[in-house]
Amino acid sequence: MPFKYLLLPFIFCILQTPSAFAQVEDSPAASTPNPFWSNVRFGGSLGLGFGNGYFNGSLAPSAIYDFNQYASAGIGISGAYAKQNNFKATSVGGSIIGMLRPIRAIQLSAEYEQLNISRRYELDGGNRKDTYWVPALFLGIGYNTGPVVTGIRYDVLHDSQKSFYSNALMPFVSIYF
Repeated sequence: MPFKYLLLPFIFCILQTPSAFAQVEDSPAASTPNPFWSNVRFGGSLGLGFGNGYFNGSLAPSAIYDFNQYASAGIGISGAYAKQNNFKATSVGGSIIGMLRPIRAIQLSAEYEQLNISRRYELDGGNRKDTYWVPALFLGIGYNTGPVVTGIRYDVLHDSQKSFYSNALMPFVSIYF
């Protein structure tokens, strides 16, 4: 091995040493947390469903910003998988979320979601595969117990032929920390 290849890691270590011993000046700005991040909560929802020959699962993490005790907005991503007999479907997408809490115990929500759906049917005459984008606009109401909200939401754009969800009315549980 040539000497220059042994020398490069040594020089790199020497150049990094001063930063390892550098002291950070204790200033008021350094000790004050950023007010933006103190108003951000992370969480989302997790879903599982199964029955006779049927399974579905979903994961939807999100981040919301609390403007005050009454209003929040945020973004989320989601992924879901469903299988029943000879049918399989996956969805991946993102959403924009808005929440209002007129009183502490009640949460009203609106969520616009755009999903990429991939469906596959295994038929006797061959396989059929569809891939397309579909929107959803959920309007919901929930009972707020602090970090956990349980409720129901309705997809006003539900299309029984294209929507990933079989029903426009869906229960939900979400958790934010």
